[in-house]
Amino acid sequence: MSNDCKAITIICKALKEDVGAGDITTRGVVARSIVVQGKIIAKEAGVIAGLPVAEEVFRQVDKKIKFSSAVKDGTWVKKGEVIATLTGPAQGILTGERVALNFLQRLSGIATLTHSFVFRVSCLGSLARILDTRKTTPGLRELEKYAVRCGGGTNHRLGLYDAILIKDNHLAIAGGVQATVSRIKKEGWRRMKIEVEAKTLAQVKQAIALSVDRILLDNMNIKILREAVRLCQKAGIKTEASGGISLKNVARVAATGVDFISVGALTHSAKALDISLKVNAG
Repeated sequence: MSNDCKAITIICKALKEDVGAGDITTRGVVARSIVVQGKIIAKEAGVIAGLPVAEEVFRQVDKKIKFSSAVKDGTWVKKGEVIATLTGPAQGILTGERVALNFLQRLSGIATLTHSFVFRVSCLGSLARILDTRKTTPGLRELEKYAVRCGGGTNHRLGLYDAILIKDNHLAIAGGVQATVSRIKKEGWRRMKIEVEAKTLAQVKQAIALSVDRILLDNMNIKILREAVRLCQKAGIKTEASGGISLKNVARVAATGVDFISVGALTHSAKALDISLKVNAG
């Protein structure tokens, strides 16, 4: 993960939310002296992401818990495969179990869905890269974008501060493609690359004339998208397809020759991977 301090902050908030003043059930029925061994098992096939997060969860609960990953993040595992083992105080393992699994299941689900999109595109021999978006769970963006990378995807901008992307509402308020792009170029903005959204071929042509760095081709049908890509390639401008991208149509979108395909579903609609923890008395 790119920022361990941020990850630890997220983990501590999650533990505070779940554990609160203490795990009263575990304290009431499990003696402090009991030590157990556990296995974290993938109950369905998929790409694993979040093992370092799960390890940190248990470390925050009880530093005596020993966590050992059996695979690396980004690995495709089969149903029933052991992905990690742990040994330590039973109280700590039971207290950290749910939070650790929540992270693992969520992040592995994102990695698995991302892998599916990347696979569909790579089967064509296309070099189009699958991008995520800002449609992430509030507070979990760093982790969810990490999961996208584990699945073979590429991160788009992290936030509003690290890239210029002029969207439809910017255009509506600022007066259209020419006025908006001209204004931001005049302002300088640290000479950052400029990407502008286009919904029509007319907007594509306007953006090309202004020599932007990338054009986001939003919600275009395949015929129009193909023509937009052709125009941009002729001008030497990178293209990104977006809007309504699914596993059913991503191959057709990639076949147009687009450079990037952004998919909000990677983070807002990924199904959690089924993962469980089984313990045995040590």
